[in-house]
Amino acid sequence: MWANLAFVAAGGAIGASLRFVIHHFLTLWLGKGFPFGTLVVNVLGSFFLGLLFSLIEHGIVADLPWRSLLSIGLFGAFTTFSTFSLDTLLLIQQGEWSKAFINIFLNVVICILAAWIGMQVVASK
Repeated sequence: MWANLAFVAAGGAIGASLRFVIHHFLTLWLGKGFPFGTLVVNVLGSFFLGLLFSLIEHGIVADLPWRSLLSIGLFGAFTTFSTFSLDTLLLIQQGEWSKAFINIFLNVVICILAAWIGMQVVASK
């Protein structure tokens, strides 16, 4: 159990740091008018989590330590559903209903599609 906890903690530190860097640079590049940083990390996290899941399910990658390190740790800290929820609520509170619905649509639909594409990368081999 302690080894798994260490893997989760290490992955979480890396995931949170990556999320910060990506969000920071996308905000500098694209501005604060739309939560692009949240969208990008959610799409990337969904893709790579789908890819990892499929690699483990097909026996290409061992469950341990990768599920703890990457799935729970790295991707758990990297993806930002709680941030997505707050970003959307803030857009609604600012009266930006169209941006809120676009944000919901893009995060939900593209992230589900990204997870499926990640799984298909392995399934097609």
